[in-house]
Amino acid sequence: MTKPDAPSPEADARPARRGRPPKTRAAGGSDTRESILDAAEDLFSKHGFYGVTIREVAREAGVDTALVHYYFGAKRGLFDSVFLRRAEVWNNERVDAINRYAREAGEAMTLEGLLEAFLRPPFQWSLKGGPGWKHYSALVAQTNANPTFGGETMARYFDPAIRRLIELIHQTMPTAREVDLYWAYHNLSGALTLTLGETGRLDRLSGGLCLSGDLETAGDYMVRFAAAGFRAVCLPDAK
Repeated sequence: MTKPDAPSPEADARPARRGRPPKTRAAGGSDTRESILDAAEDLFSKHGFYGVTIREVAREAGVDTALVHYYFGAKRGLFDSVFLRRAEVWNNERVDAINRYAREAGEAMTLEGLLEAFLRPPFQWSLKGGPGWKHYSALVAQTNANPTFGGETMARYFDPAIRRLIELIHQTMPTAREVDLYWAYHNLSGALTLTLGETGRLDRLSGGLCLSGDLETAGDYMVRFAAAGFRAVCLPDAK
């Protein structure tokens, strides 16, 4: 859909009208769209897809519900737009990182090196990207565990990056069976999304000894844990 053009000062002075916005009024069309996405991301991350209405998103964004429908259509279209916006950033950076590592390491490529390169972008964005990335991480954790449409959504936005990782891991473990590689990644995926969701479960379980918000430490643990897991699952007879 083509974005509306910039508004004139006179248009700004007129009272807002309900209904479909004229295309000549959209100065801040991109800003309005981003505001809606931010509001929806926040609400979806806290209440899930089924716990949020278009009306609530519009109220949170400070716009009319007609604008939400104008930009995104139905609620699923809004959800998909929220999911895609940051998925592209995550996955482009992850693929670039593992490809760069593989190119630079050459025959010295290691499982730990690949996992560190692949995991660093989502952890760094969640650490330093601001509240929006925290919301997105929680949303990914929810979606990954959603039995209704989670598998389809994760496959659509994340599978190409994951398949590239598995392809490179296979190069470091050429005798591994493909089925074992996918099971190993499945276990890593659950740990990754739960950790990035920062639910506070770890804090309570450990009595405060571990903090779910300590993502620097979590990332270091995850690389070592995942590498050991891949070896245990994919190379069970290795001594």
